[in-house]
Amino acid sequence: MYNVIKFEDFTKVDLRVGTIIDVQDFPEARHPAYQLTIDFGELGVKKSSAQITRLYKKEDLINRQIAAVVNFPKKQIATFMSECLVLGAVKGEDVMLLHPESSVKNGTVIS
Repeated sequence: MYNVIKFEDFTKVDLRVGTIIDVQDFPEARHPAYQLTIDFGELGVKKSSAQITRLYKKEDLINRQIAAVVNFPKKQIATFMSECLVLGAVKGEDVMLLHPESSVKNGTVIS
């Protein structure tokens, strides 16, 4: 089942579009993952760890726009400090990135 939240709680989550500008392997991660560097326009550049290695090659991720939560506190993941949460649809062990249907300005609000 799922938890019901108030709309006011949802509005506290800052969802934005960003463009992946760098992808590195993350061998220290517990589960296979990449270290992503993402440009969020006026919000700046943030880093995130993402377990998306099953469906995506590093070179296919460069310049790809994604959706992310940008107002969570930073989180230490092994040797890496994650600054945002990249959103994806999860099916078993596969994670499919969520993204806008067409290109938008980095930092665009998702609502």
